[in-house]
Amino acid sequence: MVSPSSGTTYDVVSYGANPGSTVDSTAAFLTAWNLACASSDPSTLYVPTGTFLLKSLKFRGPCLNSALTVQIDGTLVAPSDYNVIGTNNNWIIFQHVDGVTVNGGILDGQGSGLWACKASGNSCPVGVTSMEFSNSSNVVVNGLTSLNSQMFHIVIYGSQNVKLQDVKVNAAASSPNTDGIHIQASTDVTVFGAKIQTGDDCVSIGPGSSNLWIENVECGPGHGISIGSLGREAEEVGVQNVTVKTATFLASQNGVRIKSWGRPSSSFVNNVLFQHITMNNVQNPIIIDQDYCPGEQDCPGKASGVKISDVTYQDIHGTSAKEVAVKIDCSPENPCSDIKLQDVELTFQNRAAEASCSHVDGSVSGIVQPSGCLKS
Repeated sequence: MVSPSSGTTYDVVSYGANPGSTVDSTAAFLTAWNLACASSDPSTLYVPTGTFLLKSLKFRGPCLNSALTVQIDGTLVAPSDYNVIGTNNNWIIFQHVDGVTVNGGILDGQGSGLWACKASGNSCPVGVTSMEFSNSSNVVVNGLTSLNSQMFHIVIYGSQNVKLQDVKVNAAASSPNTDGIHIQASTDVTVFGAKIQTGDDCVSIGPGSSNLWIENVECGPGHGISIGSLGREAEEVGVQNVTVKTATFLASQNGVRIKSWGRPSSSFVNNVLFQHITMNNVQNPIIIDQDYCPGEQDCPGKASGVKISDVTYQDIHGTSAKEVAVKIDCSPENPCSDIKLQDVELTFQNRAAEASCSHVDGSVSGIVQPSGCLKS
């Protein structure tokens, strides 16, 4: 075992990792991480080509250097028996790190067994997130592919200055709660270049998120790019300063969505821009739902306290799979305000689609189809 030194690379194979999917390599990965993290100089944790079986991994900081690279040239595989890690919340988590870059790699969460268990109605573990960054800063994830996560694929929580680039996510359209990228309680997060095919939200934005830039994303299948759900708690931090730009939705359940529960809440959404977006056979291209209740069971049945304002839909075009392409259903006690539709053209079966709006104030400009939702 080598001592940390300037620019040292820590190859997991050197510490006992076996590039064969039947041998548990968890301890070797942790040893390599601890050495790289203890280096006061820039360091690299290296995963060569091959397939490495891993149980739950916690990469803990803070580290002594702020330039630690995790270079993954191989495939990381979770146990096929979902009970092994299914109650651990996370498969791979980075905690309290600063200046970590993850390059390349394939994560195979092997979640299909758990999805089948949930579909059967049997008692099953909740499942794990494939990769999470918690209470971290100055993080870059570049070229990562996540397959078949048990639950969420990539989570950014309580973190600042995070960049996700050229990320791919793939899971079955029927896979439950497999959000591609989930951002919560985080600021200054950029997603640039992502192709996401999954069974839940392609990108989901939770409470306490601000200064987000999401660009060049392809979504489908999936439930779209969603702000929310919000308002689950009475006291909840809101979402603000979000840009979603140059996105394509392919036969997804939703396009761009804001959703909140129908109950009192201090939460809010403001300063949001959805721009340059293409819809292709999307069931709900533009939707604000302030009476969100999936499954329609045990719904709160109250007016949402979440205040939604200053949301702009600009240059959005394509086709809707339903006659109503724009549905803005806001809270009767806290109507949506300053909602702007600019150059929106959506069709249904080669004719103009329709819009449905309630408790909303705003404006339209340019060509807007469907019309009649807001005043010009």
